Amino acid sequence: MNESLTLHPDGRTSLRMRRRLPHPPEKVWRAITEPSHLAAWFPAEVTFDGDRIGYGFGPDGRVTHREPPRLFAHTWGEDHLRWELEPDEGGGTLLTLTHTFSDRYGAASFAAGWHTCLIALLARLDGRTPAAGRQEMGRLHEDYVHILGLDAATCDGGTVRVERQLVRPAGHVWRHLDGDLAAVGEPPPAPFTVPAVPAGPVTHAEPGRLLRYGTPGGSVRWELGEGTGHGARLVLTCTGDPATLPAWRSRAAALAAELAADS
Repeated sequence: MNESLTLHPDGRTSLRMRRRLPHPPEKVWRAITEPSHLAAWFPAEVTFDGDRIGYGFGPDGRVTHREPPRLFAHTWGEDHLRWELEPDEGGGTLLTLTHTFSDRYGAASFAAGWHTCLIALLARLDGRTPAAGRQEMGRLHEDYVHILGLDAATCDGGTVRVERQLVRPAGHVWRHLDGDLAAVGEPPPAPFTVPAVPAGPVTHAEPGRLLRYGTPGGSVRWELGEGTGHGARLVLTCTGDPATLPAWRSRAAALAAELAADS
């Protein structure tokens, strides 16, 4: 597999992506370090001032390693990007990108973005214009959710928990779930439920953000918060019955697939 995640003891996560490029390391080096080349594929407008890097928006970064044509590494805010180049067969290059960050569940968004950037990088190296994307970004994101193992659910002390990065903003997700029909004291809209868990009345609702309702053994809580990328972060919990884990995991996966198809 060309993509993998590593969880570090400090809680940070590294995403590693590897690509074989049919161009020599010296040429690839120029493409990843010179602003005129970076403009064709990198997701921000890069400028250099000594070891400081400007990205056109957000916090600046700094170069942490520069060993041409083998290693280029730099920060971007709190994140760290490491580009390693190794000579490959036939005069090509094996490129390894390692992106280290704090938000593990945002890894699929990062991977989908870098996947698209690396396709554009290859086009730049080939001297051609990148072809129009054949795969919608939402579906690509969901592919990486599965590849990187970000579709799991957990159970701790009888509480089932599903956390999932979505590809649509919270307001869109809320409407997709018929959240505007939710009313305290009434049954929750059907998209917030699963057949395995009898749903009691809604006990709390905050439009676009939170819905909670009772069950015979506990409660169910849907929360939509700020995520990585353009979509919301879903945190879904169900207390009282660990056996409901498969049902909630499947429900979150189905919702993510619906939103990806609609993106």
